[in-house]
Amino acid sequence: MSKPASPWSEEIELQVQFYDLDPMQIVWHGNYVKYLEMARCALLEKIGYNYVQMKESGYLWPIIDMHLRYVRSAVFGQRIKLRASIIEWENRLKIDYLITDGATGKRLTRATTTQVAVDLATGEMCFVSPPVLFEKLGVSPT
Repeated sequence: MSKPASPWSEEIELQVQFYDLDPMQIVWHGNYVKYLEMARCALLEKIGYNYVQMKESGYLWPIIDMHLRYVRSAVFGQRIKLRASIIEWENRLKIDYLITDGATGKRLTRATTTQVAVDLATGEMCFVSPPVLFEKLGVSPT
């Protein structure tokens, strides 16, 4: 059973390309990081806080942690869906990912990334997410 999507979710679909395959003719494990980035960028764009807007707001958001669990391999020509959902935002930006087969919905990969705000002016890591993130999500700081 999969988790319900967060109110801050975005889903994209893509077709696996030949250049993403490894010698075993499946998607090379490192390319899933690229797929996560594609879904994350679509999600950030949806909430109006993409990487350019982050920098303009005075914060960088480096990824400090990433977890991937491979269940099934994606193959050449397969249509896959990638869903990115914000699941934490108060002290960090944690995004949950689900990659599924586009036709059957079968799970291929689960993943999470964690990002923290870094003040652009000082280079200091913020221990609480800045107000701009709460504004973009339409929630009040707790």
